[in-house]
Amino acid sequence: MGELSSRTGVSTRSLRYYEQQGMLTPMRLENGYREYSSFTEDQVRTIQLYLNLGLSTEQIAGFLHCVLKNKEAFCEEVLPVYQQKLAEIDTQIHLLQTIRQNLTDRIESILSEQSSDGGNHNERTDS
Repeated sequence: MGELSSRTGVSTRSLRYYEQQGMLTPMRLENGYREYSSFTEDQVRTIQLYLNLGLSTEQIAGFLHCVLKNKEAFCEEVLPVYQQKLAEIDTQIHLLQTIRQNLTDRIESILSEQSSDGGNHNERTDS
C-alpha cells in the first residue's frame, strides 16, 4: 500500500477508503499484506480524476468498473451523474452570485452613508 501511495501521490488512508468503498480490490498475501496489480495504479488515477470533477466516491463507484473497461461514452451511468453535478454547480453559482450581490449592496450602502455623514459618527439611537 505504501508503494502504491508513493507512485500515485494518494495517501494510504485514501487508498484504504477506496478499498472500503469497493473501488479497489487488492489480493491478500499469506502474511496479510495487500498486493496490487499493475492495473491498480490506473484505477487510482481514474478515481482521482473523477474526484477532481467534484464527484463523490459513491457516484464514482457506480460507474468505475464500466469506465475502466470502456470509454465513458459507452457507460450509460456516467452522463446522468455529470448532468446532476453540473446542475448542482449551477445552483451553487446562482446562490453565490446572490450572496455576492447582497454583500456589494451592503458595502455600497455603508460607504454611501459614511460619505453623506461627512465624518459625523453619531451612535445609533434607535432600539
